[in-house]
Amino acid sequence: MRIKWMVTTLLVVCSNYGEACTNLIVGKKASVDGSVIVSYSADDFGSFGFLRHWPAGKHAAGSMRSVYNWENNNYIGEIEEAPVTYNVIGNMNEFQLTITETTFGGRPELADSTGLLDYGSLIYIALQRARTAKEAIKVMTDLINKYGYNSEGESFTIADKNEAWVMEMIGKGPGRKGAVWVALRVPDDCICAHANHSRIRRFPLRDKENCMYSKDVISFAREKGYFTGKKDSEFSFSEAYAPADFGALRFCEARVWSFFNRYADGMDKYLPYAMGEDLKAEPMPVFVKPKTLLSVQDVKDMMRDHYEGTPMALDDDPGMGPFEAPYRPTPLTWKVDGNTYFNERPISTQQSAFVMVAQMRSYLPDYAGGVLWFGCDDANMMAFVPVYCCTDIVPECFSNKVADDLHFSFKSAFWVCNWVSSIVYPRYSMLFGELKAVRDRLEADYNSLQEKTEREAVELAGKNGEGAIAARKYLTAYTNRVSAGMLYEWMELGKRLMVKYLDGGVRPEKDGQYERTPGGEGVPVQRPGYPDRYRREIVKETGDRFKMK
Repeated sequence: MRIKWMVTTLLVVCSNYGEACTNLIVGKKASVDGSVIVSYSADDFGSFGFLRHWPAGKHAAGSMRSVYNWENNNYIGEIEEAPVTYNVIGNMNEFQLTITETTFGGRPELADSTGLLDYGSLIYIALQRARTAKEAIKVMTDLINKYGYNSEGESFTIADKNEAWVMEMIGKGPGRKGAVWVALRVPDDCICAHANHSRIRRFPLRDKENCMYSKDVISFAREKGYFTGKKDSEFSFSEAYAPADFGALRFCEARVWSFFNRYADGMDKYLPYAMGEDLKAEPMPVFVKPKTLLSVQDVKDMMRDHYEGTPMALDDDPGMGPFEAPYRPTPLTWKVDGNTYFNERPISTQQSAFVMVAQMRSYLPDYAGGVLWFGCDDANMMAFVPVYCCTDIVPECFSNKVADDLHFSFKSAFWVCNWVSSIVYPRYSMLFGELKAVRDRLEADYNSLQEKTEREAVELAGKNGEGAIAARKYLTAYTNRVSAGMLYEWMELGKRLMVKYLDGGVRPEKDGQYERTPGGEGVPVQRPGYPDRYRREIVKETGDRFKMK
């Protein structure tokens, strides 16, 4: 092991990318069924994953809204409430508008702790006030101009049933309210992604249909000395406000590359850039045209990526352990004898509090067209459950009423899914197949029921005198029913894993039943020990130390 998997010493200059997220984006002409698709993983160690909800409402003139910090829930202050607010479930509202994010940090001197609104507050307030992506961009930028921005550099995905935009934003530093920002529309026939590094470089200054930006995005960079080019057309948002280091490429851009590499041709030439081998290597484009149309299931599966089949795959180093787990303990970087080393940071990671894939369709009524495929824990280790955007009753298992980050409950999907994952991780290659079988069966069931469920909802709206109200109730009930069913299946999976694989053994089965002695007891368990590959590595490392005399 020592020879084969020796880690090369590297000088790594990077921030802490352990608490990080991933967004994948698919335009409606790049998807199989005309859906606009967006994914989001909320990756933060210690965070509790649950489904947030704000009901629609009407508010009297002069009403105020309390603002709480997204990350620690501390009270910040108040802003004026909008006259009308919309139903929001998770990161999607009743008009199928979806907003997600990844933090890129950027220049630390531009953070402004005096601003009132952080990135999370912006997302959920905008979802309550906007119907379309363009409208949301205006709501968000107007809010920060009025109340100030209190976060690091941020990339937002802002998408509706017709189009998707990427907006990048960073503050102006203490004492200067507002932020500088740029937003690009993702072409309908393209895919896009961002993963904790600013991706917008040069942008079209005169294409108002596909590009929006703050009036001072370039002049402010000139003022601060971040950009000294002669022509505004040479300006790069990323290079000015978030210059790349090794970590920004290897830990962040590499995740984008993995997505592009799976679905687009010609990505090999960007590998030196994605691996951080050359900071001056040719960077990837913001978006690419895929060689095949993507389904919602394709995006779900991409959120389970561990760089399989690439030079960054996690299946050929001692960190995978004897049972070949594609996960690594934190922190992301670590030291030995004064040298700094690192672990790969794939899309799929154990610290995910929740993961979602938003599906938005213009050819269906909003209540049926918007589906938030949602699950708690790492996407690889759970099943995505359909949550319709009209849902106004949060499924109990996805609620923060039954548990929190400090209190375990078997009623909570977050805790049950993490409980099962924690059983699987230590013997991944042996146990993961059992989890995957349940995961894939549930998702296949949900996928097969989708068309029928939506058709029945639309028919119900047409026949019932209350119209869409009946359809919304129907889809809310369906959302709650399948969520409860998923929790039950995962509870049963956990019980099975505990019984079958207790204490490192394996209980023998025949025809789906545990084998028994004539007297009815379980037959003796099998004790497989380490895989043969790992046994041989132990012998190579230890020689005759453990050889029987």
